[in-house]
Amino acid sequence: MNATDDTPAGLRPLTRDLVSIPSHEDATAAGDAIESWLRAETDGDVERDDHGNVFARTGDPAEPTVALVGHHDVVPPDDSQVETTADGDGSDPEESYVVEERDGRLYGRGSADMKGAVAAAMCAFRDAEPNGCELCFVSFVGEEAGGVGARAAIEDGFAPEYAVVGEGSTNYSGPGVTDVVVAHKGRRASTLVAAGESTHASIPEEGVNAVYRACDAVSVVRDLAFPETTVMGESVRGSVAVTGIDGGTAWNVVPDACEVTVDERTVPDERAPLERAESIDGVTWRVDQDLPPMACSDDEFADAVLAAARDVQSGSVTPEHVVKPHATDAGWLAETGTACVICGAAESGEAHTATESVGLDVLDRCYRIYREVVERAGAFA
Repeated sequence: MNATDDTPAGLRPLTRDLVSIPSHEDATAAGDAIESWLRAETDGDVERDDHGNVFARTGDPAEPTVALVGHHDVVPPDDSQVETTADGDGSDPEESYVVEERDGRLYGRGSADMKGAVAAAMCAFRDAEPNGCELCFVSFVGEEAGGVGARAAIEDGFAPEYAVVGEGSTNYSGPGVTDVVVAHKGRRASTLVAAGESTHASIPEEGVNAVYRACDAVSVVRDLAFPETTVMGESVRGSVAVTGIDGGTAWNVVPDACEVTVDERTVPDERAPLERAESIDGVTWRVDQDLPPMACSDDEFADAVLAAARDVQSGSVTPEHVVKPHATDAGWLAETGTACVICGAAESGEAHTATESVGLDVLDRCYRIYREVVERAGAFA
């Protein structure tokens, strides 16, 4: 550690370094940097699996595992977030992400989602003294592509008892507070496929209009109640929305096919009965993607993380248990039995924007929360 507990040694330069590395198309270089830093700066057992995920472990493997979880892939950057550097030796120019620091914030693609929290977790892994647990740090690939890395790791046997996922939880209950998420929605993307029989539009009665059938199915979807539940006293309400319709080939042809896209935000243990749309003749329902919701399965763990967050932020703010509106890798872990919470630096609305940024003081705060959780693990593990 450096001179103050408020600024962990190396956290800010590490964050800047990670944010500068392009990882929207290929996360290999970012994974290389994480692996190299962990090998150089920590005494943990570091490994890189065949999928590109980076793991580090320390502490007693006979104890329950507490994992600090992140991901180092990002969504494609805005043009303003990329810079190209030519060496002047005739070699191909190199791309990097623009990283700027001003007014106490670090700007750049991935600063909020979520290389900043990854850096905070790496420093916490380096400095923490696990108490009653094995400590595992992991940074996954492919979170932005549906949890590819997390799912692969789980299939390979990754199953920690507890996980603190460093996705955003800051400014949820109020300004300047980093909360603890105990549940989040999932996302089920699906398609209603309506089949009909084409004919000339001048004799529509000779065919079966697939668009009409699709519209009848849309009416069924519109009348469905949104799924909802309660997790640790927090209300979680999902949604269902038709987000697209595509049918027809020409103005004078009755269409024989039409597709309707549906976005459903799922909640733990509840789904909208979209299969009811199949009650319309000629309509079938297809699930295209199903990102699971998350609910923390261990109240004691969730309370312990909240206590750590409150102690770190004692004074001006009071963190709360909150609900997050979108899916994360915590959903895949929770689905397999890991008790998960989310606690991280990103603020709602920062991720995936052309002006993405993260508060440097919040990164310091997250470091301290992660470290506190690990050093108090004996109270819940």
